[in-house]
Amino acid sequence: MASKPGTVEEIFKDYSARRIAIIRALTHDVDKLYGLCDPGKENLCLYGHPNKAWEVTLPSEEVPPELPEPTLGINFARDDVSRRDWISLVAVHSDSWLLSLAFYLGIRLNHNERKRLFGLINILPTIFQVVTDNKPIKDNPTMDSGSKFRGNTEVVAVRNEHIQIFCGSCGGNYNKDEFWIGCDICEWWYHGKCIMMTPTKGETLKHYKCASCSLRRGRL
Repeated sequence: MASKPGTVEEIFKDYSARRIAIIRALTHDVDKLYGLCDPGKENLCLYGHPNKAWEVTLPSEEVPPELPEPTLGINFARDDVSRRDWISLVAVHSDSWLLSLAFYLGIRLNHNERKRLFGLINILPTIFQVVTDNKPIKDNPTMDSGSKFRGNTEVVAVRNEHIQIFCGSCGGNYNKDEFWIGCDICEWWYHGKCIMMTPTKGETLKHYKCASCSLRRGRL
């Protein structure tokens, strides 16, 4: 059996991968997810895995489970509320599960390490915010949304404002040697490589809308 994540970086990487998987299930793959969550089936859970894959399946039969389990029976509420409300409900419970899992894995971290872990998690929008277009409130000013950058000109301004930039897809830190692009809708920034966007293509765009915002507006 593979060892569990133990350091702040390992736990955050695990959290980010599972988060990406669940966001994909609730946005890009939402039709498939909706079909799998048949209310006529037994209690089902939505899992996000460390390999960035998602799965709808029965909960673990192990008592107590090896790791905290996602909310049980998400399929039962599917036909009792609107599609949008059901997706929001699954998102809220998924956020709660990911947080409980992260801090379960981090039980041996000291005070400063737990604080740093929460800081890394808190800089990312919640799954609920992503799927409902509910923008997070930022404590600090950010760069103009929709701008594209590469190199160190903009990051100097960022450092002067004491702002850290994280990728809205993978959660990775800003790197001056990589191309980044900001979404005009949700105002979150992304590695070009995470969204398959090249610097050349990015420079031709007047505005950029991330995949989550595009799909959310089209489906919900």
